[in-house]
Amino acid sequence: MEWAGEVVLTTPRLSLRTYRRDDLPVYADLNRDLEVVEFLGGEPLSPEYTEEIAEWANGLYAREGIGLLAVERREDARFLGMCGLHHLGAYPDDVEIAWRFAREHWGNGYATEAALAWLDYAFNTKGFARVISVTEPPNKRSMAVMRRLGMGFDHKARISEEGEVFDAVIYSIEAQTLLQTQRSGL
Repeated sequence: MEWAGEVVLTTPRLSLRTYRRDDLPVYADLNRDLEVVEFLGGEPLSPEYTEEIAEWANGLYAREGIGLLAVERREDARFLGMCGLHHLGAYPDDVEIAWRFAREHWGNGYATEAALAWLDYAFNTKGFARVISVTEPPNKRSMAVMRRLGMGFDHKARISEEGEVFDAVIYSIEAQTLLQTQRSGL
């Protein structure tokens, strides 16, 4: 397994890259924060599981050129969280965009900035027809990011993911919608 921290995309403030081993303690702290994981099963994740997630994401990037990869602030190389694309088991024919940031970095526009870069990559580099995002109905913060990205409500569902069954709202966006969003000056 490579832990090289390969930069995949950059934005004005962020580097979106594969994980390095030195990300793991900070990522584990993020995944133990009860407010961060509130809508991700509600239970803190162990450092071992956090490492498995990072290893899986790096492997997915190596195999398919997508993954829920590290987000680093360019000005100080600080690990902020993760964002990227992956296949959600409940929606195998779609690609999902997802993000998770340390609580101290909420409200700075990092999720929107990173996700916009990944959406551009999804449509213009990977050629995906549409991208979805899934969250639980009470997760207003994530739904606000989805709307800022130009995503629209698609449907509600009761889905099972990694053995957990939960109510979900699914938002989606197609390439043309992203282009219109970008033109309108988001």
